[in-house]
Amino acid sequence: MKKGQVYEGVVERVDFPNKGVVRAGEETCIVKMSLPGQKVSFSVNKVRKGKAEGRLLEVLEKAPLECCSPCSHFGLCGGCTYLSLPYEEQLKIKEGQVRRLLDGFDIQNCWEGIKGSPVQYGYRNKMEFTFGDEYKDGPLSLGMHRRGSFYDVVEVSDCQIVDQDYRSILSNTLAYFRERRISYFHRLRHEGFLRHLLVRKAVKTGEILIALITTTQWPYSDGGEQEAQALIEGFRDMLLSLPLQGKIAGILHILNDSLADVVQSDETRLLYGQDYFYEELLGLKFKISTFSFFQTNSLGAEVLYDTVREYVRYACAKENEGAHARRVVFDLYSGTGTITQLMAEVAEKVIGVEIVEEAVEAARQNACLNGLDNCEFIAGDVLKVLDEVGEKPDLIILDPPRDGIHPKALPKIIAYGVEHIVYVSCKPTSLARDLEVFLENDYRIERVVAVDQFPWTANVETVCLLQKNKFTQI
Repeated sequence: MKKGQVYEGVVERVDFPNKGVVRAGEETCIVKMSLPGQKVSFSVNKVRKGKAEGRLLEVLEKAPLECCSPCSHFGLCGGCTYLSLPYEEQLKIKEGQVRRLLDGFDIQNCWEGIKGSPVQYGYRNKMEFTFGDEYKDGPLSLGMHRRGSFYDVVEVSDCQIVDQDYRSILSNTLAYFRERRISYFHRLRHEGFLRHLLVRKAVKTGEILIALITTTQWPYSDGGEQEAQALIEGFRDMLLSLPLQGKIAGILHILNDSLADVVQSDETRLLYGQDYFYEELLGLKFKISTFSFFQTNSLGAEVLYDTVREYVRYACAKENEGAHARRVVFDLYSGTGTITQLMAEVAEKVIGVEIVEEAVEAARQNACLNGLDNCEFIAGDVLKVLDEVGEKPDLIILDPPRDGIHPKALPKIIAYGVEHIVYVSCKPTSLARDLEVFLENDYRIERVVAVDQFPWTANVETVCLLQKNKFTQI
């Protein structure tokens, strides 16, 4: 294939994460945003070492299993990938992606397939919407970035991965500020007021936390901050008047003058209620603040974490110590301590290590809230903490960020010589890379399963139980 040329072909499969393998004659090309079975036209934009990458131009023929999308924004919004396919077909695609990445590790006898999400629509408990315009110099818009664009924002009032409360808050917020002709923050000129709308809602408790993120470039040149404050208070009152199914726990105004297009706080002002809400998972209660990390699919998270807990119980039983063995468990990259607390019932002590101090403090508060006295949380980089912590683990749980485990931390983890390690991965390519190191150091895969936490998107979680070969145990 030649760079700049246009070709037609059929998508043979989609590799993680969203890399369509398109066959055109005797050659293949990677084309993102395509689906298995589609006939597409594409332009080749890169050729390196015989491998070509292209840009999707047009879907010439739909895939045989494609159906009408339940969302009117599908294809324009960049949020969903597989919304035009039946859910069962999406699960097959994701299972195949993980299997292909792990097939080199001989998983035939330990592969346990994929677990689907208990709910496929309205499952998200957090959304970050962006203010902007749908086309250059167009009217104010609020929603998600257009697929393939950094600037254009698509209104997503019909979004299907959130529930009606999200859609109502979104559409009424847009109407409120559009009627008052308030400007959005222009990313190139660094001018404007409105930046983002953050909405979080608990599935179990129904509590809602809403945060409006703006700059300090007040929209009224004459009235200044005082008139802007009246605008914000009107926004608060509008939200409180909405007939929502859930209950608003808090409304925040967050000031952010950063040039980066990220949701962060220079200053947070409480407009109503509190700056946190509560969610429940597997019988435990969790206090979640504005920026706290929490799995975005609460019911799917129960499937994921119950799988982790079941793997730990299995490991304990296999070591002939029973499900309630007296042991020390390390939960590395513990975030807000969800896994740490869920492991409290199967361990004498669980130690969570997390680099984000705010997350560690939230973990401590949640453990206290749940009456757990055998959980300890350490704030620090796993790479450094492992040199300082005095206790030795009997079992290790790993739940690293998308890029996986720091290469220098891997030898320290392996050096403990524990019989079992449970690895939770949100990016199977990182898992495959790290598994090579574990298997080179006498571990083998005992059980592995994929878990779909993010229906209709290109993401998938994987849980892997590693066991140390008996003759090499320390």
